[in-house]
Amino acid sequence: MHGDGFLADALIFLIAAVIAVPLFRRLGLGAVLGYLAAGVVIGPHVLGFIDDAGSVLAASEFGVVMLLFIIGLELSPARLWVMRRQVFGVGSLQVLISAALIGGVIALWGLGWKASLVVGMGLALSSTAVGLQLLAERKALNSDYGRTGFAILLFQDAFAIPLLALIPLLGVAKAAEQSAPDLSMVLKAVAVILAIIIGGRFLLRPLFKVVARAKAVEVFTASALMVVAGSAFLVQQAGLSMALGAFLAGVLLAESEFRHELESHIEPFKGLLLGLFFMAVGMSIDLGVIAAKPLLVAAGTAGLLAIKLIVLWAVGRTAAGLRGGAPLQLAAVLAMGGEFAFVVFSEAGRAGLLLPADSSLLVVIVGMSMAATPLLLLVVDRWCRHHQAEHAAKPKYDAIEDHDPQVIIAGFGRMGQIVGRLLHAQHIPFTALENSSEQVELSRRFGSTLYFGDPSRPELLRAARADRASVLVLTTDDPDANIRTARMIKRQYPHLKVFARARNRQHVFRLMDLNVDGITRETFPAALEMTRSVLLALGQEPAVVEARIRTFRNHDENLLLEQHLVYDDEAALVQSSHEAFIDLERLFEADAASEAEVDKRATKD
Repeated sequence: MHGDGFLADALIFLIAAVIAVPLFRRLGLGAVLGYLAAGVVIGPHVLGFIDDAGSVLAASEFGVVMLLFIIGLELSPARLWVMRRQVFGVGSLQVLISAALIGGVIALWGLGWKASLVVGMGLALSSTAVGLQLLAERKALNSDYGRTGFAILLFQDAFAIPLLALIPLLGVAKAAEQSAPDLSMVLKAVAVILAIIIGGRFLLRPLFKVVARAKAVEVFTASALMVVAGSAFLVQQAGLSMALGAFLAGVLLAESEFRHELESHIEPFKGLLLGLFFMAVGMSIDLGVIAAKPLLVAAGTAGLLAIKLIVLWAVGRTAAGLRGGAPLQLAAVLAMGGEFAFVVFSEAGRAGLLLPADSSLLVVIVGMSMAATPLLLLVVDRWCRHHQAEHAAKPKYDAIEDHDPQVIIAGFGRMGQIVGRLLHAQHIPFTALENSSEQVELSRRFGSTLYFGDPSRPELLRAARADRASVLVLTTDDPDANIRTARMIKRQYPHLKVFARARNRQHVFRLMDLNVDGITRETFPAALEMTRSVLLALGQEPAVVEARIRTFRNHDENLLLEQHLVYDDEAALVQSSHEAFIDLERLFEADAASEAEVDKRATKD
């Protein structure tokens, strides 16, 4: 490392991470790319603050070991069984087809079959960190392509383990000029794996039970690190990847009661060391390769993205059954190379399967593919929206049956459904309107009768016979649409009594401007009920609790009336809130004094 010492080097890494990661997250490019860029900048090829990338990479590999341990904690057999078709079916198809095609291209490049096999499988994997972050940013984790993408990433994480285990064996076989690994090495590896599985199954849970009884957080943390390091050390002695041992230990503890506690103790170390690992990878990226072979880097990046785009699109459409733009979105999210490729190429270089020049070129290509993915996904998302807007037929509003409802419910979500169920139980006729076609379909599956349409449209309310109804319940969850509907109803149907749902105090004030007959705040009644339960649990008398709740309710409702007069004046609103809080304290103090006087008289009597 740099001659200024360990502390100076650590400070450089921390400063680089603090600057780069938030910046790249803000740009939507992900933390991994931020770490990589920081490593490139502080590494020997740019600023030269850190000149020994190899030692940093070796020390930070324990972050990858911890990552595999946490992945193991998440891969319980029961969870894999539920997702077995998507994980093992769709995931295996993607990995095997991508690896075959990429490996074939690599073989044409002139590498041997062992190197082509390892590189093809390494490039077939995608970045779990970047992929999941991109899905989370788009709130697409629960979409069809999001769930499929997660299943594929899950399989890839599991597939990385035998791949990492295979590399040292292929390296030994190459060194000995054999066509297959030595049998004694295989037997030794199997014996160590079986020892970890059997020993871990009978020893790990009792160990953590004993440690947990000690009730010492630092000892539990030390025990978790000991298990990770110990399992990694054992498999390393058998010539396998350290990550394999950590993964096995994680799987063995996946269904234990200590799973979440272990994850919380390991996560901070994993995050720091993994970030250091990515910076070390960035430091090892030879910018001279890009300068010397720009066309080859560009062609390799484009080729990797193209092959995986085609494979993922085909697998998503045929095996996963995705339709519309979902297969293309799945392909765009996972077409990049992954962080495991860095580990694979590092292990392959150490095993003698890849030359340093080839490894550097492949690392650059993976990094470029990861950098291009957020931009690729933006283009695909825009194309999908445009394509859907052109081809998707706008849903038609339902024709409403001709009957005379007493009540119209505008918005049949959480609140509207409760109102409707109570009315239905009492045989009170009502017409329910909902502007979300998804909500309409969902409610109809549960037997509800409602109509698709925008309740703020006058023609829809005419069709719903608003002129003959007595009450309109306004429970739409969009405050602007809620206000727009209330204004139109008050103007065109002044005879209707309107009872509206309000999201917050500002929403209440705007509804009060329209003279709505009744306003129900979403969270206020529920918060009072929770407060009642808390006070009772603290041992207060039920009568006292009811009095306190009643006092607060009346005080807050009076405060709403007062603040309605000044709600467009922020300074006056703040001053009113401060004064109201003081008044409330005085009310409670007066109530407490009154209760004490009553208790005193009762004692004398």
